[in-house]
Amino acid sequence: MSDLRAAVAAGALGSEQNYRELLQAIVECARAIFGAKASSIFLHDDETDELVFEAVAGEGAGDLIGVRFPSSSGVAGWVLVTRQPLVIEELEQDPRFAREVAESTGYVPKGLMAVPLLHEERALGVLEVLDRPQQAAFSLKEMELLGLFANEAAIALDLLQKARLARAVLEDEGTEATALARLAQRLSDAEPEQQEAAERLIRAINDFLSS
Repeated sequence: MSDLRAAVAAGALGSEQNYRELLQAIVECARAIFGAKASSIFLHDDETDELVFEAVAGEGAGDLIGVRFPSSSGVAGWVLVTRQPLVIEELEQDPRFAREVAESTGYVPKGLMAVPLLHEERALGVLEVLDRPQQAAFSLKEMELLGLFANEAAIALDLLQKARLARAVLEDEGTEATALARLAQRLSDAEPEQQEAAERLIRAINDFLSS
């Protein structure tokens, strides 16, 4: 029951749908703020070593969620591996651009901004903003803003992964797991003044299960 202990200890039984909606709100806001044609968030699937579209705004919205491609592919793959943000104004001139992957999505961008989604030393995925207006050179202020979007997206992506772990545990375990999961959910929804006591109880449950 190590997975269950991890899920309970993290208080990770929130609604998967809520976190998906948060990711969608992030890409929609990023697209609007930068005046871009599209924005997307990719999750890195550790088991298959693929990047998966988790949220898309603009071009490709509604069609790309769940689409996968190798994590070593294209600019997104480079950003994931190097953990470095990247701005490319002319993608066709960049050797990291995987045109065949872009064509498979139905939209081939001319330029993009991409930033890794990092949480607790882990590279969870990538945030991309495609085809922003090129009226001026990319600025430090824009990079700082993109970093703020990335921070929020990384937190939401981490919560989404934990929610999926909790759901998988519930599907694999029996009545005891279900009861603990429901308890963790109720504690995570507690009022602010109840949070400290709730956290103590979650830690106590985790210690008991670990003994």
